[in-house]
Amino acid sequence: MGGGGEDPRDPRDQLRRELGLGDATLLCVAAVIGSGIFLTPGAIAERLPHAGLILAVWVAGGLLSLAGALANAELGAMYPHAGGDYVYLREAFSEFAGFLMGWVSFFAIFTGTVATLAAGFGEALAPLFGLGEGGKLAVALATTFAASALNVYGVRESARVNNASALLKIGALGALVLLAPFSNTGSLANLSPLVAGAGEIPLASFGLALSPVLFSYLGWNSAVYVASEIHEPQANIPRSLFLGLGICIAVYLLVNVVYLYAIPVQDMRGLGNAGEAAALALFGPISGKLLAFFVLGSILGTLNATILVGPRIAYAMALDRRFFAGVDRVHARFQTPHVAIWLQAGIAAALLLVLRRFPSVLDFTTFAIVLATIADTLALYTLRRRKPDLPRPYRTWGYPWVPAAYLVANALVAFAMLRGNPLESLACLAVIASGIPFWLLFSRRPRVG
Repeated sequence: MGGGGEDPRDPRDQLRRELGLGDATLLCVAAVIGSGIFLTPGAIAERLPHAGLILAVWVAGGLLSLAGALANAELGAMYPHAGGDYVYLREAFSEFAGFLMGWVSFFAIFTGTVATLAAGFGEALAPLFGLGEGGKLAVALATTFAASALNVYGVRESARVNNASALLKIGALGALVLLAPFSNTGSLANLSPLVAGAGEIPLASFGLALSPVLFSYLGWNSAVYVASEIHEPQANIPRSLFLGLGICIAVYLLVNVVYLYAIPVQDMRGLGNAGEAAALALFGPISGKLLAFFVLGSILGTLNATILVGPRIAYAMALDRRFFAGVDRVHARFQTPHVAIWLQAGIAAALLLVLRRFPSVLDFTTFAIVLATIADTLALYTLRRRKPDLPRPYRTWGYPWVPAAYLVANALVAFAMLRGNPLESLACLAVIASGIPFWLLFSRRPRVG
């Protein structure tokens, strides 16, 4: 198994180190800031109709993600390999635990997110060009394969797109925040009550509202999956996680203040696109159309970042001969995991053909994220106990109390989701269970390395 501090790179890994600290940080930003900040506030207001609690739940989601980043920073610096949490669970518990985590991460989190984003892009483009259901599906499929082709062409080229996308998102949302106070149509009264009446909202509602918030923060740990392609990963992985997530928390909180300034909570409930509605309310119809185009670009940026990250999980599993044969192949010219990239594209396309429209899989994906982060944190504790002498270039701040609080919070969120959204949560568990027959098949092969 991987030697962590002794060998920061898996000797079988043929991917090139082409990403710097800026690339890794902006990869996290591009992966996080996508459609969630525009499409989820209506669902959050539906579950949590209180201005102060809406802001509180975005802060809570950011702090939960930050607690997860503290744990992932230590794990990523110890094992700067491709594959992320697949590697951490393999090293902490067993090959079987690592396989199941890699299985659910690849199929439920990343491939499902690719399909969701591509379908969302088709849905967002439809009213601008009068597309029917067939047109939406065609756009989603074409977008998936075009973004996958870019990632096959080279990680450097994909990183340039991610960097431009992230900077565009920060700039455009920053402009919205800075210009909002100059509008005469918003009202500070919409931001109240900040505290009064909060105790009347059930705690379970807060937990359910965390689901779309955590979905909107999905991608904060993107750098750990491409660790073998980052320069000086033992230093740059922790830095990129903290910098990227810090930017996202600040942007999300400020943008939600603008939403509430523009739209009363009761009018936000159930809104399909709060960003477009807020821009329309503050600046008129032209701004609403401009933001609609920005949403399209934002979704594309997140789609590209997700397509870059997801295949590294399947690639790492295939290196261990714990996945389908050939998925560990690297393109002779472009030095990218092209088979894993096309596999992810094919599965996403199959999901699109089955779902045919923007799928309602938010809670399904978020439940998988919550389980993955719980498992990562447990791996941190296990490795501290089982391998205390392993070099740790970064050590988790606040250990053991901050990770413990993170575990408890995520367990409560998982419990709230099981009660509030049992079908989606059980579907996620079914995906995990579906990996067991494949494990029985793959585990017969002798492991390489």
